[in-house]
Amino acid sequence: MAEDQSHRPARFEDIRLEVDGGLAWITIARPERYNAFRARTVDELIAAFKAAWVDPSVGVVCLTGDGDKAFCTGGDQKQRAETGDYGPSDTGLFEVETLHRVIRDIPKPVIAAVNGYAIGGGHVLHVLCDVTIAADHAIFGQTGPRVGSFDAGFGSAYLARVVGEKRAREVWMFCRRYGAAKALEWGLVNEVVPLADLRATVREWADEALALSPTALRVLKHSFNADSDAIAGIGTMAWDHLDQFVRSDEAREGVDAFSEKRSADFSPWR
Repeated sequence: MAEDQSHRPARFEDIRLEVDGGLAWITIARPERYNAFRARTVDELIAAFKAAWVDPSVGVVCLTGDGDKAFCTGGDQKQRAETGDYGPSDTGLFEVETLHRVIRDIPKPVIAAVNGYAIGGGHVLHVLCDVTIAADHAIFGQTGPRVGSFDAGFGSAYLARVVGEKRAREVWMFCRRYGAAKALEWGLVNEVVPLADLRATVREWADEALALSPTALRVLKHSFNADSDAIAGIGTMAWDHLDQFVRSDEAREGVDAFSEKRSADFSPWR
């Protein structure tokens, strides 16, 4: 039986959407920028998740990155340095908060296949997925305070639910990098496999979920989410302040230091 193509957008520029045997692969396809996202990327990711949401042939979604270097390295800092923002979007808003909600709200299991760096906003994306399968060379971490940014919503408060308060504070307050083995030890990922086995492992997990009751999975996902949904309100407040903060001289120092490949000097704002 041919799969229904009616709900799938005809063309994407920054991502790919492919459906194979009930599994929707959503791939961030900007390897030249380590799969960092601009505003257009976020718009396309939202559209792809919504397409998978309404497609009756899809039972599981996998989010991954193109190539073998990066899953996603967050917001495109080169774009931010060039234009002061993340570029134009369909609505005029940078819809990352909406993307976070869609990943949580889609009533189907979402697997993150981390094929390299999951840094900054990219790290937040994998945390929000229901499960994470990582290649053994994957690297995890946050960079917000290093480049004049932050995620005070799901990216921090929900991370604490996943790995615990002490570890989540370490991740954000020291901006260290963590290998796949450490991420597995912390419960930040569910399984670590060689890169060559990553797609096949995702396929195995997806087939297990596809054999289960979709209604039961849908209700269970909403039940898990209900316990942490209040974080959304905190996140909205934080995003409003982030919009103001990124226009400040302090945040600009972080962007400039990143672009100039030097250490930022935040001492004037301490």
